Amino acid sequence: MKRRDIIQKIGFSALFACMAANIFFLGGIIFFIAARGLSSINWAFLTQAPRDSMTAGGVAPAIVGTFYLTMGAIIFALPLGVACAIYLTEYSPKGWIVNLLRISINNLAGVPSVVFGLFGLTVFVKYFGFGVSILSGSLTLGILALPLIISASQEAMTAVPQSIREASLALGATQWETIRRVVLPAALPGILTGVILSVGRVAGETAPILFTAAAFYVKGYPHSPFSEVMALPYHIYALMTEGTHPVEQTRIAYASSLLLLGLVLSVSMLAIYIRARQRKTYNA
Repeated sequence: MKRRDIIQKIGFSALFACMAANIFFLGGIIFFIAARGLSSINWAFLTQAPRDSMTAGGVAPAIVGTFYLTMGAIIFALPLGVACAIYLTEYSPKGWIVNLLRISINNLAGVPSVVFGLFGLTVFVKYFGFGVSILSGSLTLGILALPLIISASQEAMTAVPQSIREASLALGATQWETIRRVVLPAALPGILTGVILSVGRVAGETAPILFTAAAFYVKGYPHSPFSEVMALPYHIYALMTEGTHPVEQTRIAYASSLLLLGLVLSVSMLAIYIRARQRKTYNA
């Protein structure tokens, strides 16, 4: 056997081992949480509000709050992120300024989430006067998601062959028509990949909403963008750190964790399905 073949086999074996390790740890986490929380999940848990000092009832307001915050963040971040990626990929002049912008975006993705929370507290809660609300939390989480969406969208548009752009321009389309009708549809699967990653991160963040949106307990459901809101990540944190009935509240915390994991996986699977359909349509 040649040396190159041996190196290739070693490389594939290492990749397979890494994939197996990831699947093992993911399965272990899901099994650990499910074993402790699955028995507590029922229809009442999904549809009722907490009661009796968070020892009974359900987490319906936290589910609704998590949905509002996540969707609000994506609604804010997706068009802004795609627009930024379009400019950097299609319109920006080449030079050190653009390279500096790209480096800054990549570095922004590694900033700790608590820093985004402090930024949201200073700018949205206090300076703009939105208060602790869904709007403040969604804007903060949207900024948190921006680097992922920009990077994924930029990579997806860069991967579109230049020949496709040239063919569209040769047929008389303007540059914007080429971007809107040719480049973006071809890049949509990659853009949705960034959305999937962003949803997973945004839905599970605690630190940003701790300062900008979340409350330990809110009676009823939010009635406006300026309402405080319960959210599953902060609800889990509060149950495990501030509860006075640890046995009952730990059980509810595990059930809430399993529910949050299920919601994130469900949204991700939906986005993966849309991405696959779009990719199939474009390839056809």
